[in-house]
Amino acid sequence: MRRRRLPATLLAAVACIVALALTSVGASAAGAATHYTVGTALTGDAKWVSTPDADPAGVNTGCTPSAAHPRPVVLLEGTTSRIVASFDRLGPELANAGYCVYGLNYGSTSITTETHGVVGAMGDIAASARQLQTFVTQVRARTGAAKVDLVGWSQGGGPMPRYYLQDLGGAKYVHSLVGLSPSNYGTTFFGVLTAINALEKLTGVPALDYSGAPAFQQQLDTDPFITHLNAHGDTVPGVSYTVIQTRYDDVVTPYTNAFLHGSGARNILLQDACPLDATDHLGIPYDDNAEQYVLNALGANDPHFKPTCKAAAPGVGTL
Repeated sequence: MRRRRLPATLLAAVACIVALALTSVGASAAGAATHYTVGTALTGDAKWVSTPDADPAGVNTGCTPSAAHPRPVVLLEGTTSRIVASFDRLGPELANAGYCVYGLNYGSTSITTETHGVVGAMGDIAASARQLQTFVTQVRARTGAAKVDLVGWSQGGGPMPRYYLQDLGGAKYVHSLVGLSPSNYGTTFFGVLTAINALEKLTGVPALDYSGAPAFQQQLDTDPFITHLNAHGDTVPGVSYTVIQTRYDDVVTPYTNAFLHGSGARNILLQDACPLDATDHLGIPYDDNAEQYVLNALGANDPHFKPTCKAAAPGVGTL
């Protein structure tokens, strides 16, 4: 029995519909590849607990930089954190803005293993800086870029990358360092670390060393690591430094310990431009006003830039 042929007009219509469908699917796939879901402090924390080794959306995708944004951006977490917890908002925001974004989980210790990967960035800071050195080399090889930009929070925006720049020769491979509430001059943690340090001297028991987290001790404002880091100036020629800090920092205390004093440094206090911004140390990576300053530092780097201010809350930034 012969099959009936479909009319040519019907075949053409079917072909057209299929072509349109394939085009639509292709467009969706392309859109999905270039637009990433932006998280919040809440989603970042949820992913931190459930999948601590995961990357934020748009981070470590293997991308190469564009002509508009020729330098890869390397994200560096804060002490005890992981990049998915620190940058579930900023990572995809940077990727959506056209940047090629990479991120490094560094400073793992026995505590990282015991917590199944949740608690990181607590290892010896110099050793973590050597991890960064290796990672930057890998990113440069992968992308062909001569230099990268570093964006970090807390330890990851201050002592760790600064050791890489200053002591490991990293300055020739880095264009800029942008720090969110960085612990550049250490912290007293409202006097708690100072009290522990005094007790250590009195008893001879190195309690912070026994914690298995050298980075805690090294970020004490009187620790030899911090003293060494700032002994001969706190910036390196050729690198642009931007510090973005909040008056309500409850980890780096006093909050002014975040600020750098050397040549090439710009210090920004969020409340100078945005008095309703009440974000603290934990919330600043999720603060829209801080994010606008980050984008300015990576782009035009206009010293007169002012953000479009939004209210922000402690712990969560702007939602």
